[in-house]
Amino acid sequence: MNAYPYIKNIDHEKVLKIADQVNADADQVVSKTLAQNDFVSVTLFAFSKGEDISTHDSIGDAMVTVIEGCGKFIVDDKEYIVNQGESLVMPAKKPHSVHAVGAFKMMLVVVFPLEQD
Repeated sequence: MNAYPYIKNIDHEKVLKIADQVNADADQVVSKTLAQNDFVSVTLFAFSKGEDISTHDSIGDAMVTVIEGCGKFIVDDKEYIVNQGESLVMPAKKPHSVHAVGAFKMMLVVVFPLEQD
């Protein structure tokens, strides 16, 4: 293993359940960054019921994959319900928010443009 792994905060060379890698208690949103650089970001999130991330945007395309439960995503004023095992791409520079109707977990992958403004 490298002294500086590209993927961090998770065991290497071990089969694991990705949903078990992050947990949220009541009234929490918990995140765990697995990779972060100028080109890509990979983060796990756990939301307790009723929590959210308010409207924001990103310079990169953001893809969420729900790994447990179900999340509600609002992208450019359009609502999407994403269930376990499903994914949604939120295009760069479009406002979006995340809402936990019930407790849920997701993996977020953001791919950034090669040339950033």
